Amino acid sequence: MSKKIILTGSFGVGKTSLFNRFIYNQFNEKYMTTIGVKVNKKNVMAHGHEVTLLVWDIAGEVTQDKVPASYFLGTSGIIYVIDLSRTSTFQNVATDIKYLKQIQPKATIYIVGNKRDLIPTEEALNAILEQIPVTVQVITSAQTGDNVEQLFTALTEAMTQPN
Repeated sequence: MSKKIILTGSFGVGKTSLFNRFIYNQFNEKYMTTIGVKVNKKNVMAHGHEVTLLVWDIAGEVTQDKVPASYFLGTSGIIYVIDLSRTSTFQNVATDIKYLKQIQPKATIYIVGNKRDLIPTEEALNAILEQIPVTVQVITSAQTGDNVEQLFTALTEAMTQPN
């Protein structure tokens, strides 16, 4: 079984870093903007079965309606990434999620707060989470690798939940 997952969100939130951490277990300090789309695959286990994830890392946009809708065709899961250290990346999240649900109503969407390593305390993290107009399901750090594998495993399990 294979499932298509898209990493999306504003530019600079760490989509490519999450992609590279998950696929290659690597992190690069240098920021390099994604042009177009990068695709790779990795196998994970879910509900006792091997699932091939086709992971798409798409170029960041301020609003998701600027991303070609064709990128989302056949998508089973969407990881919408925000940067916990930049409140400007929270501004469009509610509108973007509504749009993504319209174009892919059957896709499982996870909202991910990335760059946990840049937030010094639990209190600071809680204060930031209160500013986000939607529920963040997973907090990650692509730099340290915290919760990255768990994110993809949880999403895969949610997408392949037996009916």
